[in-house]
Amino acid sequence: RQCTNPDRECGGSAATGADSALLEGARTPGAGSAAYDRGRQLGLLDALEAESILVIREIAAELERPALLFSGGKDSVVMLYLARKAFWPAPIPFPVLHVDTGHNFPEVLTYRDETVERLGLRLVVARVQDYVDDGRLRERADGTRNPLQTIPLLDAIAEHRFDGVFGGGRRDEEKARAKERIVSLRDAFGQWDPKNQRPELWNLFNPRHRPGEHVRVFPISNWTELDIWRYIEREGIPLAPLYYAHERDVFRRDGMWLAVGPWSRPRDGETVERRLVRYRTVGDMSCTGAVESRATTNADIVLEVAASTLTERGATRADDRLSEAAMEDRKKEGYF
Repeated sequence: RQCTNPDRECGGSAATGADSALLEGARTPGAGSAAYDRGRQLGLLDALEAESILVIREIAAELERPALLFSGGKDSVVMLYLARKAFWPAPIPFPVLHVDTGHNFPEVLTYRDETVERLGLRLVVARVQDYVDDGRLRERADGTRNPLQTIPLLDAIAEHRFDGVFGGGRRDEEKARAKERIVSLRDAFGQWDPKNQRPELWNLFNPRHRPGEHVRVFPISNWTELDIWRYIEREGIPLAPLYYAHERDVFRRDGMWLAVGPWSRPRDGETVERRLVRYRTVGDMSCTGAVESRATTNADIVLEVAASTLTERGATRADDRLSEAAMEDRKKEGYF
């Protein structure tokens, strides 16, 4: 059997159980057809994995200079893992791109660098801090730098002439995500026009674009947060420790637990407490909140997410609460 997990060694070739029935059916025409039909029925995670791998392979084959957005967050980690499966045993044939806000969690940056080194990837980093230092960008009054990532991202795409960028967006994160489908055309200014969104019938993806334009591609668009965690649990994918319950000094603001750090300080009347928390999403420390949790394993998190009624962005990202159309407005300007 073909080994599909790049992190595990393939065992012997002996077939057991359903494999034996499938092989027997293949040897004898007409025999074992019921077992063959049962074997062909993919589970949900297998179907999602197959679709994502198809997207990655198709886009990589059609474009000249794609790149993969990799921040060290769980969605980009799964996307990178799927890319490894897509081209295994060959290396991933494109670089990874990270837009560093300068306010990232140190644990996530450590995980990013260790992963890049372990896999031998080429890492391209666009730093918001460089733009703030030379005056091309100014700090926002609310202190968050997430919206400031747009210009460094577009400049990095133009500088390295990337014609396609894989992103880890999922449709269940936020309403604007559902409008983009899997392939999103961006104009010469990196902007997205929902009216120009192309239909995607029968899993046919169209990444064609004119010179100066590029496409954003979302291979895990049809996944949910629960699917991501079930897949992480099944495949044994390592993540940054922030995703698991740990004790941290936090303070309450706007219904969220924000960590005490160099870019998030409690205001007058906000009390610092030591609590057992974890992060459902990781990003700019100044606007990413934690949730109280005792989930220390992937199995625990699967149960916790299954019982949740809020998406991770709606529950823990302050910058997405600015308005009903906050994400869509930023995407029209060139955001992820």
